[in-house]
Amino acid sequence: MILKFLKKNKEEETDIVLKTASLLIHAAKIDEKYTEKEKLIIKKTIISLGADEGKIEEIMINAEENEKNSNQILDFTKDIKNTDENFKIKLVESLWKIIYSDTTSDMYETNLMRRLSGLLYLDNKVVGNIKEKIKAEFNK
Repeated sequence: MILKFLKKNKEEETDIVLKTASLLIHAAKIDEKYTEKEKLIIKKTIISLGADEGKIEEIMINAEENEKNSNQILDFTKDIKNTDENFKIKLVESLWKIIYSDTTSDMYETNLMRRLSGLLYLDNKVVGNIKEKIKAEFNK
């Protein structure tokens, strides 16, 4: 698997893909409505980051299990925070797409994104700008 934004060995890339998918799944489940639309956004994101399309179902199964067995989002973000800015921006765009896939953002989703900006070392203004961009796309 060769991820466009990463310059890591294959094992590290696989681990980051799994953690990224797990974090996306966590965001999708936080409002207690894990939909097919959200699953599709997650799959498209993982593929756009360079994951092998033939392994997407396996990645999703492992990520769902990983998310279910995790106690905190730090398990997912500790390695993702060390990726480059473009990777993290792509991730945040996908997170907002998941959140707005049902056209609303509840307090749990908003709180998650606020926490993630700090954990991923992203400026709140950047995350806010991405939010407004995605929100506008979904309101078209």
